[in-house]
Amino acid sequence: MAKRTTELVPGLALCALVTLLAHGAESLEAHLFGRAWLESLVLSILLGSALRTFVRLPASVAAGVHFGAKTLLEVAVLLLGASVSAAALLEKGPALIGAIAAVVVLTIGCSFAIGRALGLPRKMAILIACGNSICGNSAIAAVAPVIAADGEDVAAAIGFTAVLGVVVVLVLPLLVPALSFSPTQYGVFAGLTVYAVPQVLAATGSVSLLSVHIGTLVKLVRVLMLGPVVLLLSLFGQRRGGGGGGERPALAHLLPWFIVGFLLLMGLRSAGLLPEAVLKPAQWTAKLLTIMSMAALGLGVDARAVLKAGGRVTLAVLLSLLALAAISLAAIELLGIA
Repeated sequence: MAKRTTELVPGLALCALVTLLAHGAESLEAHLFGRAWLESLVLSILLGSALRTFVRLPASVAAGVHFGAKTLLEVAVLLLGASVSAAALLEKGPALIGAIAAVVVLTIGCSFAIGRALGLPRKMAILIACGNSICGNSAIAAVAPVIAADGEDVAAAIGFTAVLGVVVVLVLPLLVPALSFSPTQYGVFAGLTVYAVPQVLAATGSVSLLSVHIGTLVKLVRVLMLGPVVLLLSLFGQRRGGGGGGERPALAHLLPWFIVGFLLLMGLRSAGLLPEAVLKPAQWTAKLLTIMSMAALGLGVDARAVLKAGGRVTLAVLLSLLALAAISLAAIELLGIA
């Protein structure tokens, strides 16, 4: 056990270094431009991948990098459950919540179909579909261990999604006069289309405070869909992967431990059984571990290999985003949001 732990130290130390560099770069962005256009989550995987591509890494870091890309990520997903309160969201209106869930489901289906039509591998298509439909990089990071996605697929999906996420934040406010959005309509539209919660704040802050509040609410409902979607992917994956002998897979394989933990923490948070004192530390720890795991993923990926599928991935993400926008506009119209 001690030997195993010692083997992890060099790789985890390298992941921590990349995480610190990413955090420093994010802080520098905020200082120079007033906001961080690329968050440390994205920067860590870009820095890790650059290091892996241009520097020959020693073999001693391999074990720690693998541990960071898998186990740290699973712990981060578990801790995310503590930041989601289903009870608080259900008070805001079942019709809107149902519409948001429908948009997520429809967009996942459309995005997956687009990816497969463009010839992307099934796992890559799933990553893009979930990232596009739920919460960008966080959804990709959560889905990856459930479907056993390759590190290169995860890095490519996150990289292209991150770039388009920034573009969406810049372009979305320009649609307010073009589409004659009211503050409420724009808040719903932003919440349905922007990838990350901080990006929702950036996309709506220049429009109105009401748009900020509505957009954040809608975005949180989308994030709430992550648990059920990942659980269904786990069940569906086991069914596809099972042999013909009819043996029932072990519960640990049907329900990965970190998904069980996510749902349990979400339930405790919703029931008010988690002390307030643990919520912020859990959220902070989940964010830190996610960034470290993204650094680990980057350190395991040679960017030259990722670029081979760049064109198709970019087109799949772009078309998926356009489908998301169209479905979101239709939902706003059907709900009669004014």
